[in-house]
Amino acid sequence: MNIAVTGGRGMLGSDLCLALSEKHRVFCLDLPDFDITDAGLVQRRLSDLDPEAVIHCAAFTDVDGCERDPEKAFRVNDLGTQNVVYACMEKRVKLMYISTDYVFDGSKKTPYVEVDATSPLSVYGKSKLAGETAVRDHLHRFFIVRTSWLFGKNGKNFVNTILKLAGENPELRVVDDQRGSPTFAADLADGLARLVESDFFGIYHLTNSGECTWYDFARDIMEEAGIKKPLHSLSSFDLVRPAPRPANSVLANTHYLLRGFPPLRSYREGLRAFLKT
Repeated sequence: MNIAVTGGRGMLGSDLCLALSEKHRVFCLDLPDFDITDAGLVQRRLSDLDPEAVIHCAAFTDVDGCERDPEKAFRVNDLGTQNVVYACMEKRVKLMYISTDYVFDGSKKTPYVEVDATSPLSVYGKSKLAGETAVRDHLHRFFIVRTSWLFGKNGKNFVNTILKLAGENPELRVVDDQRGSPTFAADLADGLARLVESDFFGIYHLTNSGECTWYDFARDIMEEAGIKKPLHSLSSFDLVRPAPRPANSVLANTHYLLRGFPPLRSYREGLRAFLKT
């Protein structure tokens, strides 16, 4: 199968291109040559490549950056996604859109399932939800895949941040009132590759197994890395940031498992694999 991946040089996109290349012909598209906000360019490139599937990873993912610059957030995450959607309509190819746990407000006490009502708190979440709406409204052959707390080798992530801070500070403070499922980009890429080969269209949640708070995850990172420094818990109210975060970001992978796909391994196993790289 010929597959085009937008954001192909990003954290997820790069691992996805690698995973897909074992069985498929892959076109990795990214800036500066492929700008999803340029409707004409998107239309021409996808028409020339003539893929059978498009996986849309490209996005403005800086959560606080989106809050500071909502115009850019919606230009990239909403209008940019619309451009990709229209190109897929033109070529009648299936589209996989990568979305986020931030489309939920975090008020639910149990893991979110795919049919739960969305209610994003932040500009980032709202702009990604707008992208979901564009996909649902205009396409029939689509996958919307929400994931959370992504970490990987190509891009800024929480694991590298904790390792850096641990090397620079005598002690660390991390929030303990936000819960989610850390997800290793390489593991997610393998799951997405299995899904895109199917015609089981719809909305999916896909993360590594297990859940924790950011504080728990920081402790896991330090333990796996052999770092012994004091780690203290911190409330979100004490950490002033432009964008609000959902208190509960845990996503139940219900639809993915019901389709018979194997669950992704635990986030702790994914963390070990990442640290070895």
